[in-house]
Amino acid sequence: MEARFRTIGQGKTADMPSRISLNESKVLVTGGAGFIGSNFVRHILGKYKGVNVVVLDKLTYAGNPANLASVQDDKRYSFVKGDICDMAAAERSMAGCNVVLNFAAETHVDRSIGDPGSFVTTDVYGSYVLLEAAKRLGVERFVQISTDEVYGEILGDPVKEDAQLLPRNPYSASKAGADRLAYSYYATYGLPVIITRCSNNYGPNQYPEKMIPLFLTNAMEDKPLPVYGDGKNTRDWIFVEDHCAALELLVERDDVNGEVFNIGAGMELSVLQMASKILAILNKPDSLIRFVKDRLGHDKRYALNFDKIGKAAGWSPSVGFDEGLSRTVRWYLENRDWWERIKSGEFRKYYESMYKFS
Repeated sequence: MEARFRTIGQGKTADMPSRISLNESKVLVTGGAGFIGSNFVRHILGKYKGVNVVVLDKLTYAGNPANLASVQDDKRYSFVKGDICDMAAAERSMAGCNVVLNFAAETHVDRSIGDPGSFVTTDVYGSYVLLEAAKRLGVERFVQISTDEVYGEILGDPVKEDAQLLPRNPYSASKAGADRLAYSYYATYGLPVIITRCSNNYGPNQYPEKMIPLFLTNAMEDKPLPVYGDGKNTRDWIFVEDHCAALELLVERDDVNGEVFNIGAGMELSVLQMASKILAILNKPDSLIRFVKDRLGHDKRYALNFDKIGKAAGWSPSVGFDEGLSRTVRWYLENRDWWERIKSGEFRKYYESMYKFS
């Protein structure tokens, strides 16, 4: 694919960009061995015969090569073990790619409270390194994967993309920093950037420190489900395949550079409601619910207005919550080896340090 460029500063931007086709693209997916990244890799390799995909992943605790086992022998796929904070690794993996999606990040709020520095390093500085590499190499589309948490606690109407950013924990603050840094590379250098802010994802391959897989796997083992505070904190839940489909559509749009898009499902549930649904599906008693001390800076609610992406790209969520949760439960039931290995190592020490049951 060929695009016409004009120079702005040190970077390049399309003056009259041709439409990007994933079927003719070489795509760098950073953090591609993680939960959402690996789902996106499998999604586009399964749909586009002409796409080539490079994954750059440091393989920290949540990066799992097993998440990409189904594509490891695909000639269109290649893997680079490396850190997004390393410019040489970033440029080496990005060479020849016209599309970059940055999923790489430290993502768990609980961990950010105890170790904010690693979140600032990976989420902010790592994004800077990737943006610099993309600017130098003339990438045609750079998608920065942000989060709904950058808006902070939402107690009124679901927020639109122009709402004030008020992150209240180190994780969301680091994502807000990367979000705005990415936009600055569009505004200053003309780098063709899109920023997406998605609600809470769930689905196959999600690391079991996150709420849904933690509750699922604990319930399967007849272990307590730790619920912070009163359990009334609510989140909007989106099945990961819907998120991947939204990103796919945005990559191929030709009129979205510099834009921010909320991606949500309009499915708000409290922690207690989620715990009860999971226990009911697995035929486990509600007595497994165990209240623990609330975490610091715990936002009561996140809620997104995602009308913009519907109008711009014709996207809407297609997987209903009951269907998505059923598919997720089935995956964890059928893949016990995957999560049992994870929960037997470093995870166990972390879990025991986080949750104190009376």
